Amino acid sequence: MSSELLVDLGEEPAAAQLGQLKLTTIEDQQWPPDESGLSKSETDVSQRFDAGSPHLPWDHPFYDIARHQIIEVAGDDNFGRKVIVFNACRMPPQHQLDHHKLLLYLKGTLDQYVESDYTVIYFHHGLTSENKLPLGWFVDAYREFDRKYKKNIKALYIVHPTMFIKTLLFLLKPITSIKFGRKINYVSYLSELEDVVKCDQLVIPARVREYDNKLRASLKPTTQPDSSPPRSPPLPNQVFGVPLTLLRERDPDGNLIPVVMRDTISFLSEHGLEIEGIFRRSANVTLVKEVQLRYNSGAVVSFREMEDVHLAAVILKTFLRELPEPLLTYQLYNDIINFASVSQEDQAAVMKELVESLPQENYASLRYLITFLAQVSANSDVNKMTNSNLAVVFGPNLLWGRDNAMSLSAIGPINNFTRALLDQHHLVFT
Repeated sequence: MSSELLVDLGEEPAAAQLGQLKLTTIEDQQWPPDESGLSKSETDVSQRFDAGSPHLPWDHPFYDIARHQIIEVAGDDNFGRKVIVFNACRMPPQHQLDHHKLLLYLKGTLDQYVESDYTVIYFHHGLTSENKLPLGWFVDAYREFDRKYKKNIKALYIVHPTMFIKTLLFLLKPITSIKFGRKINYVSYLSELEDVVKCDQLVIPARVREYDNKLRASLKPTTQPDSSPPRSPPLPNQVFGVPLTLLRERDPDGNLIPVVMRDTISFLSEHGLEIEGIFRRSANVTLVKEVQLRYNSGAVVSFREMEDVHLAAVILKTFLRELPEPLLTYQLYNDIINFASVSQEDQAAVMKELVESLPQENYASLRYLITFLAQVSANSDVNKMTNSNLAVVFGPNLLWGRDNAMSLSAIGPINNFTRALLDQHHLVFT
């Protein structure tokens, strides 16, 4: 394989680039600017992300970072963990990017999810000699992210790794823990990501897809990985990834609420209300796939026999995330994104009007879910899941844009709407 496929660093020879990968001395180190020079809104990236627009206003302190869409949130992976995506190809040249603010923005994004298990996917292609981050940035990042960030990150997937990134991680090895090192996974082709997350829920940059095609084309036909793994043909009793209207039609009793939601919520109502961190933990991926297969085969699933609360919780989130259209529907997307502009006294009435405009099966399923989550929140002194915590977990599973992935600025309004729905459910679902 040619060196240009191994090291994507412009025209400079790989050896020259790797030679630059040295830790700077204390005298040469460019330390981040003193945070005392930044305003409160700049040091607390999450403070003003509750804007009513899916895009940050031009005068937002992090607008210059967010507009590049370097960091995105892409729902849950196959293990029920939140997915944070970092796109190297979207980073502008070094002189156009405030690296310290990028670190704060990344930290603010992670702050929304570090209490739960989460996964980071880093698309390396597109990192060049012009836009690459200084080695000191990675050192600062690792030191900045304390135990609360490292504890629940379950995996870091580096897609299309080059000798550059592998050498970089080798040089960082002295300051990283062995435990963290085990969480790093190299992914050579996009098709391999399907074992981790459904790629159609990721907004993968066109440059990355083109590079993946180039890599596969360079291989011999007999050794090429599949560009898209073969999918199982739709089953007569398919449940996951099926529209709610079709599930209702198939149900012998015409039940408005899908069987997966009835099974999981019924079990969790009995056995999960007092489990600390419920909905924040992942489950065994083999068991998740087995349960999905059983549902899709028309078999009866008994969570009481399996006695696994976290498995039931992940199955519920997975079912919602795999719906062809979100439970709150694309039609309500703009109304929900702009919900922050509604006055406090009008919020209940507006939410009531919005949810009552949903299709019948969506409304019934949403009411069933929210009523259950209110029970979970009522036990928050034990399970530590307040309305705010539940909104962070379920917001992205109730609504997403047509392109699936969302920036933090869009996640904020969706989570705020979900929290308001939980806070005032007794007024909305009368």
